[in-house]
Amino acid sequence: MADKQLQQVLRWEQDKEDRLARDFQQAQQHWQLQRSKLSGLENYRLDYLRQLQQKGTQGLKALSFGQHQAFIGKLDKACEEQNKIIAKAQMVAEQRKGQWLQQQKKRKAVEMLLDKKRQIQTLHEARQEQKLLDEVSLQRFIRAQS
Repeated sequence: MADKQLQQVLRWEQDKEDRLARDFQQAQQHWQLQRSKLSGLENYRLDYLRQLQQKGTQGLKALSFGQHQAFIGKLDKACEEQNKIIAKAQMVAEQRKGQWLQQQKKRKAVEMLLDKKRQIQTLHEARQEQKLLDEVSLQRFIRAQS
């Protein structure tokens, strides 16, 4: 009965580990997505600056230049915000990884306990069998002597 209970605990621990592994994987994907978004923002900013530079060589009015500078400021702000989102996503991914690894240890501990119980049971059965064989041999010996 204890084995069945331990088997059930092992299934629960394995299910929990699987869930935490999926959560970790999703957190990593989210982190990668946010990094990709930052890369896109940075590339857009660089392209916009190149275009502004080309327009500047052709002549640009002060009002238009100010508007472009304001937009670049907004892009810079968006990059800063995206960096904050990335840092948070990375932290979440690391936390989820830690939870997953911790759960993995729990599952392995239950597996080791089950293995130890099986080994003890196998040893006990072997001893019982040896006792029975010894008894049979002793009975044969006694019969042979009489």
